[in-house]
Amino acid sequence: MRVLVFFDLPVTTGEQRRNYARFRKFLLKSGFMMLQESVYCKLALNGTVVRGIVDQVHKNSPQEGLVQLLTVTEKQYAKMDFIVGEVKSEVLDSDERLVIL
Repeated sequence: MRVLVFFDLPVTTGEQRRNYARFRKFLLKSGFMMLQESVYCKLALNGTVVRGIVDQVHKNSPQEGLVQLLTVTEKQYAKMDFIVGEVKSEVLDSDERLVIL
């Protein structure tokens, strides 16, 4: 499964810019990968992990702005259609990076 985070945060004041930077750093430290500006994605093993991710995003979201979450399956994510541009291959972004203990 994948958890997609879409956000649109105000950055007109210094405090708002700090909140934006804090939220973005939280996403990156939590293992989210940037797909586009203000669109981040994270791989999750199952529904329980997804609920944990969603709870953490709720706890770390700024008070102002818009933050949205969408959970999709790997099959749905793989059907993403690229109209313009290419897939970035800098990060191994598939099930191959999973380690089963």
